[in-house]
Amino acid sequence: MIAPYLQRVAARTAATGSVLCVGLDPDPAALPAGFASGLAGVESFARLLVEAALPRASAVKANLAFFEAYGSAGIAALERLRALVPPGVPFIVDAKRGDIGSTAAKQAVALYDGLGADAITLNPYLGEEAVLPLIERADRFAYVLCRTSNPGAGELQGLIVAEDPAAGLPAEPLYARVARRVAAWGPGGTVGLVVGATAPAELAAIRALAPGLAFLVPGVGAQGGEVAPVLASGPAIGPPAGRVAGGGLLVNVSRGIARAALGEVPAGASADPGERLAAAAAEWSANLAVLP
Repeated sequence: MIAPYLQRVAARTAATGSVLCVGLDPDPAALPAGFASGLAGVESFARLLVEAALPRASAVKANLAFFEAYGSAGIAALERLRALVPPGVPFIVDAKRGDIGSTAAKQAVALYDGLGADAITLNPYLGEEAVLPLIERADRFAYVLCRTSNPGAGELQGLIVAEDPAAGLPAEPLYARVARRVAAWGPGGTVGLVVGATAPAELAAIRALAPGLAFLVPGVGAQGGEVAPVLASGPAIGPPAGRVAGGGLLVNVSRGIARAALGEVPAGASADPGERLAAAAAEWSANLAVLP
């Protein structure tokens, strides 16, 4: 049985032909000319970005910290932006939550019910028992941090975990053990992994360990990750995600689209920031095409 969230990702992927996830990380220091400073400018630009890129998006991912920085007004702005995303487009809240069970239960209410997240990002450090409230809903989804895209990811994620003969597990990097564990978490079909495009060898290794899990892949574009290895190893090859269009893969692009509205206008390009954002989203969608 394929979980409702994975079905929705597949339906949207089939509609766009792409695995592009449009990221909302609105930086007040990187807004086009003419936008107000502070939250007002951030919200206006994020709204323009959503409206321009939405036709090409298989999902939209909002980085919660960029809105939490403005307190309750920032959360209200995010709620208004969330209302722009139609039900057919999965909405991911990049919150990196994960805490003891009673706290996780409140986080689930805040993110799923309050902000209307279809999916979230989740820290696995406390184990399945603690984060169960965030992964037990059949109609919601959590992408668990596995091998992230930041330069210092290997400091802890690459540490070697001891062999476990009783469980038949070899000595291996922590990210590999996380992938194995998460594959058995939850009721089935409600968890995937965050795996960065900046570590293509690790991405391929994790896919081999977790053939059926959906991947959310950051790190292409501004962080330097390449598209080809992601499209080769990113789609799931087993159930549950391997049974759907695109293999459950979503590739997040944030700055790679948002920065198209900045700087001098290239020769022959539109001066309108919305049109430049739409063109960038179209280009990324074509680069991330998975279906004819």
